[in-house]
Amino acid sequence: MRKKSRKAEFASRIGKILEKEYGKEVWFPGGKQPDALDTLIGTILTQHTNDANSFPAFEDLKRRFPSWEKLLAAPDSSVAKTISRAGLANIKTKRIKQALREIKERNGGFSLSNVAKMEKEEAKEWLRSLPGVGPKTSAIVLCFSFGMPVMPVDTHIFRVANRLGLIKTKNVDLAHELLEAMVEPEKIPTFHVNMIRHGRQVCFARKPLCWKCVLSGICKYTQKTKKPLNVER
Repeated sequence: MRKKSRKAEFASRIGKILEKEYGKEVWFPGGKQPDALDTLIGTILTQHTNDANSFPAFEDLKRRFPSWEKLLAAPDSSVAKTISRAGLANIKTKRIKQALREIKERNGGFSLSNVAKMEKEEAKEWLRSLPGVGPKTSAIVLCFSFGMPVMPVDTHIFRVANRLGLIKTKNVDLAHELLEAMVEPEKIPTFHVNMIRHGRQVCFARKPLCWKCVLSGICKYTQKTKKPLNVER
């Protein structure tokens, strides 16, 4: 059996503490595999906004345009108005339409079923070649619609991982590869979700609540800033 690296051991320790604090995740909650194209378009809508805005915008989009063909045929202004609550509506409209056109041209229809047959690295490359699709968007699709061990890194995960000392980089794209290599494949969904929860509830961008953080005893940021530790762990 291959010995874990020190970083992998650290990631495993972090994961166990967060799992105890927030619980476990499964690949497909309720046993239902989310449609990959829905996940892709929904994730494009999340770019530079939060779930409270992007989720309702996606629901509005699906109600207004019951098929991707109808969405493509609609004026850009109509689509942009429908997703306005997600912000950057004009830019996201163009990205969504460009991605849909490309998928239709490559696959002969609005489906990403071909991606499920690919190896992980090939699948990453295929999705990232689509307009408006970067490492985070492709990782979310592969992880949560296909159950592949791919680590999506959002702004919360990036911040928390750097503060902990798990990674040390300003390159978000690189963070995907670094964290994916550290976390055990079967633990990726739980690690991903719990790091986001921790970033949203405790490890804020400004004024993190180090005094109540379950990771304060092993956190590089807490040690460096000499913040009060959570002694009730």
